[in-house]
Amino acid sequence: MSSTQQMKETKPNLASIAPVAPPAKRLNFFERYLSLWVLICMGVGVALGKLLPGTVAALSKLEFGEGSQVNIPIAVLIWLMIYPMMLKIDFSSLVGVTKRPKGLLVTLFVNWLVKPFSMAFFAWVFLQHLFAAWIDPETARNYTAGLIILAAAPCTAMVFVWSYLTDGDPAYTLVQVAVNDLIMLFAFAPIVMFLCGVANVIVPSKVLITSVLVFIVIPLVAGWLTRTLLLKVRGLEWFEGTFLPGFHPVTVVALLATLVLIFAFQAENLTAKWFAVILLAVPILVQVYFNSSLTYGLMRLFKVPHNVASPGALIGASNFFELAVAVAITLFGPSSPAALACVVGVLVEVPVMLSVCKVCNATRSWYQRGLLASA
Repeated sequence: MSSTQQMKETKPNLASIAPVAPPAKRLNFFERYLSLWVLICMGVGVALGKLLPGTVAALSKLEFGEGSQVNIPIAVLIWLMIYPMMLKIDFSSLVGVTKRPKGLLVTLFVNWLVKPFSMAFFAWVFLQHLFAAWIDPETARNYTAGLIILAAAPCTAMVFVWSYLTDGDPAYTLVQVAVNDLIMLFAFAPIVMFLCGVANVIVPSKVLITSVLVFIVIPLVAGWLTRTLLLKVRGLEWFEGTFLPGFHPVTVVALLATLVLIFAFQAENLTAKWFAVILLAVPILVQVYFNSSLTYGLMRLFKVPHNVASPGALIGASNFFELAVAVAITLFGPSSPAALACVVGVLVEVPVMLSVCKVCNATRSWYQRGLLASA
């Protein structure tokens, strides 16, 4: 056999080694139509608020003890959502992040040193100045307080969905969420009190601390204790394969019920103040795109891999709106302007974050070129 023939026979088939495009990401039925479920919940909630105002008012007045201001229905539903989220967090994985800390440091910098302050600034610019002709000063300050509460609570649950859609590193995403949750225990209340004080809004410290205990500390500790105990008794395979999946329908139902209740409490505001809803959406949109772009750019500047940078950008932009709404209701009341501002965050969150996911995916090649250029 000639050398030419041998080369022809041994020449690799380029078609067989060409890179295969990854399969399209496919969400489950609930997550795929999340925007639709939010709209349906809004319709149902507003209808209940209009058709059964007495019942909705009675629900809004149910509190854990006189003067606690913690709404019982909202608290129970928030627990049903947060507890399963906390079960997923493996705090022992925090040790491994020391091997590549840059992505986490960028995430924490934006989440805690930029995001709440940028939202306070954008709210001040838009609501108290540019939109001053349509919003009276007192209402504008209360809207600002609601947006501050919204921005001070980093997203916990939906981040895993956004990370999945952008091919994020699930283990690193988990670490980013876990650290945020731990910091939220100590930083959420002081940041909200400081920024609301700057905005001339009085926040009762006792009520705010109670909110942190009820909506963050209790479910976080309960989740950690349950996880630790069950891992010792039944093992990781049973815990992740049998126990955790059983909570998925509970979380879904609790989320939908929370949205219905939130929109029912805000039925009058949503229908009578629809123009205010549009105005409130503006600083939220600006804040989301500003913080996601800042995080993404800093990740690229510091040569962080794309599968860490994209979830980081999404964590830096999204909010734990369930917690924010619960705290706003506790502090200011179910039908307050502050609660309405957080509810607008619910309306904006899903479609906007999906758009950020698309940008991260579309710019993957550009991002990778920046990493290769310095290699």
